[in-house]
Amino acid sequence: MRTPKYIYSVALLCLLLSSCSVAVKRCKAPELNLPREVVADQMDSITIADVKWWEFYGDEVLGGFISHALESNKDLLAARARVQQLRELHRVGRSAWFPKVGASAMADNEVENYTDKGHTVTPQVDLKMDVSWEIDLWGGVKWAVDRQMAEYLSSVEAERAMRMTIIAEVATIYYQLLALENELLIVNRTLSTRSEGVELAKLRYEGGLTSEIVYRQAQVEYATTASLIPAIETKIEIAKNSLKMLMGEYPDFELEYARMRVLNRDIPKELPLGLPSDLLERRPDIRGAEQNLRAASAAVGVAYTDRFPKLVLGFTAGWENGTFADLFSAPYSLAVGKLAAPLFEFGRRRARYKAAIEAYEIARLNYEKRVLMAFQEVNDAVSRYNNARKTTELKNNLREAALKYVELATAQYKFGDTKYIDVLDAQRRYFDAQIGLSNAVKDEYIALIYLYKSLGGGWDY
Repeated sequence: MRTPKYIYSVALLCLLLSSCSVAVKRCKAPELNLPREVVADQMDSITIADVKWWEFYGDEVLGGFISHALESNKDLLAARARVQQLRELHRVGRSAWFPKVGASAMADNEVENYTDKGHTVTPQVDLKMDVSWEIDLWGGVKWAVDRQMAEYLSSVEAERAMRMTIIAEVATIYYQLLALENELLIVNRTLSTRSEGVELAKLRYEGGLTSEIVYRQAQVEYATTASLIPAIETKIEIAKNSLKMLMGEYPDFELEYARMRVLNRDIPKELPLGLPSDLLERRPDIRGAEQNLRAASAAVGVAYTDRFPKLVLGFTAGWENGTFADLFSAPYSLAVGKLAAPLFEFGRRRARYKAAIEAYEIARLNYEKRVLMAFQEVNDAVSRYNNARKTTELKNNLREAALKYVELATAQYKFGDTKYIDVLDAQRRYFDAQIGLSNAVKDEYIALIYLYKSLGGGWDY
């Protein structure tokens, strides 16, 4: 079995937390105790999450919707802006490694008037350059830079998680929309059959072959079926608008898709899940939680080093004189070394250090919880997918049986061996079976989407 790559990452993280500095000696490394298998009795060396999303879905129309959403979704654009913001802030943080250089030019005319001495005028012209540099004696600057780097990397993982979520949501709504369109097709087809039944019942009633109750029963069935259409059309419009919202478009945006398409069942039965280490490597929410843990660790280092003196070296050079004409004949320089240390903080900095440790503890527990949740979500997704497949098989059998029931009931009614109410009952059962199968296939597709997402699929390009 290949060595999980993630083990190296965890080992590096533990080494960072345990040996890099005394600042984090009180920070406990995360305890994962990963299981051998993602799902019991199923160990795979590969995972479907490694399949690119456009290959996984394999639907050109859906692929176009997803690409549109990845370019225009407002939440995703905001997440990308957050990444750029933290990248620039990280650059700001790295500048602390270097000296600060500034320049100043000043001209004044100071008038002094002391008692019994008259007034004096003291002009002064300065042109100077200042350089100051804080020496990183205790590693505080390094910890601060590390924290900003971890925050930046966490934002990268958050953007990836958002991308993965957008892809899954677009695919889910797309399949829901197709299922609704298919349901509307079934209702309209059934309505046409009901209309024919009403006409036939009317002719038989007017010809004295049946009682009025048969005619009225046919009318009730027609009206009942017709009353389903407005609710389905409303759901279709809501689904369309939700899809447009994900794509960053207004409701008047035109969606081009095959409205008469029926979902088919070409989904493989067995799907590889990969190793536990693969799950931790692929899921951006776990990787983001790890970076939050690193940031919390670095924050402990910052709080720890903030308790000790800071050494700042400064140097100023330039010219200083009473007149501008003679300015460059009077060079000026000043070197300064400043050691600043807190004396009476009344335990404030120590309290900040302890608070940073507790913040790290929260981040560690959140990281461990995130890992537990990932395994729970995958196991839930596998169970949901397997049961969705079973349900589809059962619904397909039910539809076939209901169709046979309609054929037999209709034939027997024509020969007078059964009542019309039995034909209506058979038609109702067949109608419900068709809708049930359509929804079962939809649920199977959505279960597959959920499984793909829970394994960390869909965020990479």
